[in-house]
Amino acid sequence: MSWADFKREANFIGGAWVGADSGATIDVTNPATGEIIGTVPDSGTAETARAIAAAQATFETFSRTTADERAKLLRRLHAAIMDNQRALAELLTVEQGKPLAESMGEVGMSAAYVLWFSEEARRIYGDVIPSPWGGRRILVTKQPVGVVAAITPWNFPSSMLARKIGPALAAGCTSVVKPATQTPYSGLAWGVLCEQAGFPAGAVNILTGSATKIGGEMTANPTVRKITFTGSTPVGKVLMRQAADTVKKVSMELGGNAPFLIFDDADLDAAVEAAIASKYRNSGQTCVCANRFYAQAGIYDAFVEKLAAASAALKVGSGLEEGVVQGPLIDDKAVAKTESFIADALGKGGRVVTGGGRHALGGRFFQPTVIADATSDMAFAREEIFGPVAPVFRFDTEEEAVRLANATEFGLACYFFTRDLGRAFRVSEALSYGQVGVNAGVITTEVAPFGGVKESGVGREGSKYGIDEYVDMKYVCIGGL
Repeated sequence: MSWADFKREANFIGGAWVGADSGATIDVTNPATGEIIGTVPDSGTAETARAIAAAQATFETFSRTTADERAKLLRRLHAAIMDNQRALAELLTVEQGKPLAESMGEVGMSAAYVLWFSEEARRIYGDVIPSPWGGRRILVTKQPVGVVAAITPWNFPSSMLARKIGPALAAGCTSVVKPATQTPYSGLAWGVLCEQAGFPAGAVNILTGSATKIGGEMTANPTVRKITFTGSTPVGKVLMRQAADTVKKVSMELGGNAPFLIFDDADLDAAVEAAIASKYRNSGQTCVCANRFYAQAGIYDAFVEKLAAASAALKVGSGLEEGVVQGPLIDDKAVAKTESFIADALGKGGRVVTGGGRHALGGRFFQPTVIADATSDMAFAREEIFGPVAPVFRFDTEEEAVRLANATEFGLACYFFTRDLGRAFRVSEALSYGQVGVNAGVITTEVAPFGGVKESGVGREGSKYGIDEYVDMKYVCIGGL
């Protein structure tokens, strides 16, 4: 199949491909060219309510399937993804802009999450607790939470969905999904994949349209028992408030402001290589990419020089072009925001070492940028950049580095480089983050728990812990024995 075979311009509700009730549509644009590549339904409250009803109807039977049955379905879904990896990656690049190699990796990661949770379906274990009463037995079981509503972002439109659909289906839950309107096709493609794998109609429902109306119905409808969201902290807070009225289970993977610390004793070349991978992946548009670089005084100048040289060497262009490692930003608003961070830094004494503006290719392409002499009063010290800008701050002591790294309301991911074993333990324990990379800049894997602390969210995705977000624990006391 080609990528066009996965590009569906309709909602997937109860196993049927349908438009919005009003017939209204939303244009989808290729960020590399500005070309409109298609439309998707502009759905709202009524369509969402029907999708939830379809999910609930299927949940009545799907929740009673065996772990073995669900594991086999998920393995078929994994095979469908991998059999079409290239086509799905091309579709992702066309609508999102990231280089094809990154898209291939994301689709592969999507399949990895599905395969992981196909195995975890068999391991939703309970307990038998020694009873304090002679004539009773105490059992603890785990059951699927119910209908799951999932809202996913545009920066990883395939793998973010895999992290939610995979454990939901493994646990015996059904889902209603809203992908981002900037990148809806990678989300709607999951409907095609679920059909190929043989999931029952209504197990996964996908619709596009108004975030306010769809999210409002998802949070207000009492049939939905779980909300899972990946996106900005402000939107996550709104969803949590709305979900409180019906006391839904929630998991939120929200914003970040990842520090990347380089100590005097670090392997500088390894640190620069990891910094490039961490900073410029997806053009800096990831919630775990390095947002603030802190280099110790003894190696500050050398690190800036090496980072700037490596950044300047990155090939920028269309994601489908051979050798490109940085594609366009997602939209014009993202370009303007990136420019505002640079202007703010220059106005406060920052120094552009390389890059600093829009790329010669025009459009939404932006130069990989390194800013030296960064200070804590600059906007990117507090705010998430979501663009290809690498500000480098200076620090003197380990204690200062930890204090600066923790000086944010966010706590998703962080990184540091050192060859001191004691420091590796001290700093990793002192950093207030859900994920810590020591001498590594890219650490995401389906086998480890992904999530943050503070205002970066609640809950974990992936790993053996990820399935717990989709089950309820039940205590059963059996008497009369």
